[in-house]
Amino acid sequence: MAVFAVVMLAIDAAPAHAESLRDLVSIRGVRSNPLVGYGLVVGLDGSGDQVRQAPFTQQSLTNMLAQLGVTLPQGSNMQLRNVAAVMVTAQLPAFSQPGQHIDVVVSSMGNAKSLRGGTLLMTPLKGANGQVYALAQGNVVIGGEGASSGGNSAKVNQLNAGIISNGAVIEREVATTLAPGGEITLDMHEDDFGTAQNIAAAINGALGGGAQAVNGRVIRVRAPVTQVEQSRFISEMMGLNVRTAPARAVVIINARTGSVVMNRSVTLDEVAIAFGSLSVTVNQNIGVSQPGPLSNGQTVAVANPSIGIAAQEGKLKRLTHSVTLAQVVKALNSLGATPQDLLSILQSLKASGALHAELKII
Repeated sequence: MAVFAVVMLAIDAAPAHAESLRDLVSIRGVRSNPLVGYGLVVGLDGSGDQVRQAPFTQQSLTNMLAQLGVTLPQGSNMQLRNVAAVMVTAQLPAFSQPGQHIDVVVSSMGNAKSLRGGTLLMTPLKGANGQVYALAQGNVVIGGEGASSGGNSAKVNQLNAGIISNGAVIEREVATTLAPGGEITLDMHEDDFGTAQNIAAAINGALGGGAQAVNGRVIRVRAPVTQVEQSRFISEMMGLNVRTAPARAVVIINARTGSVVMNRSVTLDEVAIAFGSLSVTVNQNIGVSQPGPLSNGQTVAVANPSIGIAAQEGKLKRLTHSVTLAQVVKALNSLGATPQDLLSILQSLKASGALHAELKII
């Protein structure tokens, strides 16, 4: 039997509270951009790619040497073990300028055993449009450790991926327009019509008119004319405190682990519940069959299985009306049900209409 855990978040709080606007919305157009590149890591201690199983490593090395003026004989087969082909990824932050540095992640794409001690050669990092926005190079830092001896090996964490802190220099900026058409568009992280109206009201009350909630996720704000004024306006706007609307009631059930998570908006009507446990036991008893005298038979083992079914008597339990999460948790705990039983009980409560919450099973 698997061991299940029940996790219930019992937080008694007011139905609505104030949060900073910067925690609720993002400004449309202000975002990072993913970059990716293909490169080579050299200087490995015999833990690189085996070129017969990873021919692209040898091809890449041959092309790189040709660019550096080194011509290899035709048909030469390099058996190098200190080179690995890698993919290099990074995030180009908004408003990044040429000359600034960003972190990069280096991941092996061949059969290298480890990238420890390796150095990434200059690798162009491209955006989705195929343009080069940064150049990466530097020593790869690996967070794992490994050892092998006599055919046995052990390792801790990942040896085939690492990072280079400030390993890429930005070569090109991405133009960011804060207020296209004279409007700043705010996108909420979660859609809620009530919170969207509260955001518009808070902006209008503190910074003057011009904010409108288009729907439950988008708020449009009239922006100042110049970029300097826009920057100051956004700074003041994102620091506003907004009263959020009460969250909708949600119960999340993880059927694999048996965990149950509820938010504070869950309520429960008065209801009666009866449940019981059913267990099936199978025992395998092995007997011996002896042949008769002078029968030329053989002694064989005979399986004699026995099956038993036991049902625990279910008791009818009355749950009173619960309007707070603490009361709901107390009522469910009073059932004395196991986490697995609780999963079925919550589904039945939802089907009967006694549980006022959205039920999500993951």
